[in-house]
Amino acid sequence: MAPMALTPAALRRSGSFRRWMLHGLADRTGLFQGPHAAVVENTHSWWRVMCLTGVDYFSTLGYQPAIAAVAAGLLSPFATLVLVALTLFGALPVYRRVARESFRGSGSIAMLERLLPWWAGKLFVLVLLGFAATDFMITITLSAADATAHAIENPFAPAWFQGHQVAITLVLVALLGGVFLRGFKEAIGIAVVLVAVYLALNLVVILVSMGQIFTHPIAVTDWWSAVNTQHGNPLMIIGIALIVFPKLALGLSGFETGVAVMPQIKGDPGDTDANPAGRIRGAHRLLTNAAIIMSAFLISSSLVTTILIPQAAFQSGGPANGRALAYLAHEYLGPIFGTVYDISTICILWFAGASAMAGLLNLVPRYLPKYGMAPNWARAVRPLVLVFTAIAFLITVVFQANVDAQAGAYATGVLVLITSASVAVTLSARAKKQRKRTIGFAIIALVFVYTTFQNIRERPDGIRIAALFIIAILVISVVSRIQRALQLRATSVVLDAAALEFLTADAASGHIRIIANEPDDGSKSEYKNKNSDERRFSHIPQRSKTIFLEVHPSDSSDFEEDLIVRGIDKHGYRVLEVNSGTIPNTIAAVLLQIRDETSIVPTIYFEWSSGNPISNMFKFLVTGVGDIAPVTREILRESERDSKRRPAVHVS
Repeated sequence: MAPMALTPAALRRSGSFRRWMLHGLADRTGLFQGPHAAVVENTHSWWRVMCLTGVDYFSTLGYQPAIAAVAAGLLSPFATLVLVALTLFGALPVYRRVARESFRGSGSIAMLERLLPWWAGKLFVLVLLGFAATDFMITITLSAADATAHAIENPFAPAWFQGHQVAITLVLVALLGGVFLRGFKEAIGIAVVLVAVYLALNLVVILVSMGQIFTHPIAVTDWWSAVNTQHGNPLMIIGIALIVFPKLALGLSGFETGVAVMPQIKGDPGDTDANPAGRIRGAHRLLTNAAIIMSAFLISSSLVTTILIPQAAFQSGGPANGRALAYLAHEYLGPIFGTVYDISTICILWFAGASAMAGLLNLVPRYLPKYGMAPNWARAVRPLVLVFTAIAFLITVVFQANVDAQAGAYATGVLVLITSASVAVTLSARAKKQRKRTIGFAIIALVFVYTTFQNIRERPDGIRIAALFIIAILVISVVSRIQRALQLRATSVVLDAAALEFLTADAASGHIRIIANEPDDGSKSEYKNKNSDERRFSHIPQRSKTIFLEVHPSDSSDFEEDLIVRGIDKHGYRVLEVNSGTIPNTIAAVLLQIRDETSIVPTIYFEWSSGNPISNMFKFLVTGVGDIAPVTREILRESERDSKRRPAVHVS
């Protein structure tokens, strides 16, 4: 039973445009989701999957050195060393733990969801989704903006490119949306080629630049003299580097993506769904190697760009702004090689946007519709692509396709996700009574909390943008939850053998009469009195058999549930028991399942609830109870339009 989804047959009956738009509701094979597809048919070696992380992680080399130079100036290499230390000894161990405990690609958000149940957990997840949306959306717009910067500054670019940064960026974003509307395949093959070529070209640029430094050592002397002149003794240099390194947080952008692509990793033959040891080991190799490679490039690129490029060239409008390594490629390897480098950079930056779009297309359907906090069409790919593309357009126009202006928002999203991951692994280690690991992860969490706070304090535009996403998600969630309150929420209903035996026996007489009972002390007198009262006030024939139906409350914040109905004999009375967070929706789903299993339309008997109807309504929305009888009847009316096939509701 899956009342929440449109079946392929239902889609075939709808119009052609509607079928095309909602194709993702029927097809969850991963055709459109690209790198982060939830359903994976073909897995790959960890190093190939690492390239999926790389299109997001490694592509930041296109703009990270320039942003670091703007943020830290001549101290960029020292601040980058701090960032690398935090990468290798902070983010890496945190995400290795996340990979071990959240190996289905759900990442740290799923860990926190498990650790924080009920509404507190749901609201926390919604807030994190706001920051994740900030991260992914700014990845799309910032990457496209930097790709535009590389195109405009290329010496062979048409003259009319100048002054049209926003228009060109919008075209790139539109092309990205078009790819996902059409369908997105062979992501790994493309990623491997792009990453291999891009890293090889960057290695050439850095080695040639290192050669220039060794050939002209005066450049190092001048740089060091300027550092000492501006910042004094080494202790002051270290202190300033520690203070400014949060501005370089973009260099940590690939870790959440690294665990998101875990389902793509090929495991061992002996892997099980509960313990995919081979996949986890492959994810550890992916994360470790990606961190080491990126750390080496971060340090070397920061060093050569800071020493060889004048500080003025990094400023807004300067030739190295947002493209420091490209500047060196053109400067020391000529326009032909520089153009090849630009093309490679544009491609990987554009594909980084594709990876971010794919992440959004798996993140939103994974949580919001399941929570009842998004319309059902949010499960489909193409409507979401249009929504995300429109948001990317708006962000691009607001920020005028400026890389520096978007860096703060990007860093905020990245840092909040990593901070949440460090908190999640700290709580996990604490729950497992691993004292040393708890202390270690707590220290890492505090460092990331400090880093996040500093980034927000110095660049508050990031938290403002994230706040807009969070507010939008919360408003949409509340409205959607209210609109979908009267939907059937059961993704499946299973009647056990005893329950089927009770129902089959009554179906033979042509009637199935169900008495709704609110569980109390479970005594014999409870069922005796309830049965007697319902027979008296609802005029149930004395010789007619009855079955009690009890819904035991669980987490009312859950929207979709798999229901298991158990048949139990209590003091000689037959009882159907089911656990659920929403009582009226569950009763309606069980009644419809009884009808489908037995071909008999059941009748259910309630007693009126007391209390103010308005307060009962809010109680239903929050706790899943309230005035159960009329809500159950309304849910049945909405779900089954044919009154002859609709279970009857009697209230006395």
